[in-house]
Amino acid sequence: MMLNILFNSVSETLKEFADDPRTRYREGGTIGFTAILHTWDQKLCDHFHLHCVIPAGYLSHDGNRWIHSKKKFLFPVKALSRVFRGKFLEQLEATHHDNVLTYPEKNKTGHAGVHFQKLRKRLLSKNWVVYSKQPFGGPKQVLDYLGRYTHRVAISNNRILNIENNAVTFSYTDRKRSKKRSIMLKSNEFIRRFFLHALPKKFMRIRHFGFLANRCKKLGLKRCRLILGQVELCEETQNVSTKDLMLKLTGLNIFQCPFCRTGKLEKSLKIPKYAGPGFFERLNLTSIPDTS
Repeated sequence: MMLNILFNSVSETLKEFADDPRTRYREGGTIGFTAILHTWDQKLCDHFHLHCVIPAGYLSHDGNRWIHSKKKFLFPVKALSRVFRGKFLEQLEATHHDNVLTYPEKNKTGHAGVHFQKLRKRLLSKNWVVYSKQPFGGPKQVLDYLGRYTHRVAISNNRILNIENNAVTFSYTDRKRSKKRSIMLKSNEFIRRFFLHALPKKFMRIRHFGFLANRCKKLGLKRCRLILGQVELCEETQNVSTKDLMLKLTGLNIFQCPFCRTGKLEKSLKIPKYAGPGFFERLNLTSIPDTS
């Protein structure tokens, strides 16, 4: 619910800025963008935020012109921040009136309306931050970066340094000091933090909006390319193996042992998707060659 509010308020904010003829472009139009949800920070704490990939402009309402961004940014971030905050709180309040908000145990002793007003006042008193800037390495670098993280979990195995005495030690990057550090958590706290980032079943963490929405992306992109003189489509991705694709995207050889770096994974048995009772008992596992 709260994550849907986050997506909706971001979408409405960007669409409103593009549609408003009173903006710095003196003309409204249709924007297109992709939003990707990230939920964690380096220590596995909750840090819910969206990364949005937005073209440097938008289509005019009649679909015949491309309105370019000015001065290396599309919309002013301070104005975006205020409008985004307003839309988020508006939808949050509507959810509160529908009596579907759940408050922490310590706040259940009083009236829900009182707790909500305190929360709303606290949120209004803060300056909300929207970071919007032209990518340093160009659009391809941004897409490559986000593409590597879209389907990752909160922590990878290579960051886990030690597991013993009911505790887990893992590495993290201290971004303030640009240093690698380590942190040790009790196992129950590590599990609690990890499951903070388990999303609801069938939740869409990558969403496309405007002329990039799934229902109109094909025609929208075709129109944009035609206006911008880029009539040739990008080269289709060649069929590559899972091993080669993972090596290209992450630099990891998934067939190589992560510990000794010399042993290699060998396929010896294909297990069906739905293996019935007694499947493994019926196999002659002794006939499988030892590949160690």
